Amino acid sequence: MESLNENMNDFIVRTPNILGGRPRIDNTRVSVRSIAGWYRQGYTPEEISEQYEHLNLAQIYSALAYYHANRQKIDADIHRDESEYERLLNEHHTLSKCA
Repeated sequence: MESLNENMNDFIVRTPNILGGRPRIDNTRVSVRSIAGWYRQGYTPEEISEQYEHLNLAQIYSALAYYHANRQKIDADIHRDESEYERLLNEHHTLSKCA
């Protein structure tokens, strides 16, 4: 039996060939991480739906429920990407100064 955290509902899916297998809203390329990113910035579900007009509120809420059920793992993934971005940005600036 799959855990609730891994199979939140029919709106959230994982496909190895799409978005690197990250959880996403079914039939879209919108990841749970993307929705979580807006949410972490203080946007409400209604405001997030304005950013993704092709999604309905049930899809947004499902992504947020999945995020909350798996928050530690998703936040760690976001932090890794942000750290890598900062590292690459600093490397770029260092190389630009040397040129």
